[in-house]
Amino acid sequence: MSRYVAAATIDIGTTHPTVKLGGLVFNLDTMWSTVVAGILVIAFGLFIARRATSGVPKGPQLIWETVIGSIEDQVEDSIGRRVAPFVVPLATALFFFILFANWLELIPTEHHLPSPTADVNLTFALAILVIVWVHITGLRKRGVGTYIGHFFKPILLSPINVIEELVKPVTLALRLFGNVFAGGVMISVIGLMPSFILWAPNTLWKLFDMIIGVIQAFIFALLTILYFSFAVGGHGDDETQPASDTPADDSTLAHA
Repeated sequence: MSRYVAAATIDIGTTHPTVKLGGLVFNLDTMWSTVVAGILVIAFGLFIARRATSGVPKGPQLIWETVIGSIEDQVEDSIGRRVAPFVVPLATALFFFILFANWLELIPTEHHLPSPTADVNLTFALAILVIVWVHITGLRKRGVGTYIGHFFKPILLSPINVIEELVKPVTLALRLFGNVFAGGVMISVIGLMPSFILWAPNTLWKLFDMIIGVIQAFIFALLTILYFSFAVGGHGDDETQPASDTPADDSTLAHA
């Protein structure tokens, strides 16, 4: 059993080919996998643009319009597209980029093209991008005094509110990283099985891993929308958004 565990540890790509530049270490496999995922997203968008029809959508166009429609509905319900019109394209881009990045692990490339979202460096970069953008939007839309002041209402809960904001990028990053990395580990472990029984569990797990990839991309995009909703409308404490309309926080998604 220890032999299998050791082999799995080697195969799951816990070490990265690196290069040092300016005192910083860059994971080359994560970088080129990120580029590949980005190219796939652009190619998919261009393909949809060239093949789009005004009739009943089919195939990739149906998938695209379903995702766009769902995101637009969520943004309309949570924020209102007039308040932050950029959230729809941002959430759409994040969804498809994370989806393609998650699915790269399913390609049999002997770990030469690993899923970049299985590297915590990328997931933290995405999370920090979102959270910084959220705070900048909140400051611009509500004003410095109003936006910062809502973290101290009520004053007794201000430490909890501040800690919650500091933890958001950590939970957003680790949720995505943990699920994708675990999927890669399972694929590697299943690959150690004897070849005559390998195809069945490997196929089933890859199908399951594809579903997990979709769910994690959806959760990241949804939380992005909800964070922007909190920033521009407050946690139910702003006069522009009644408390009853305030979106639920991400604690309900913590176990997804």
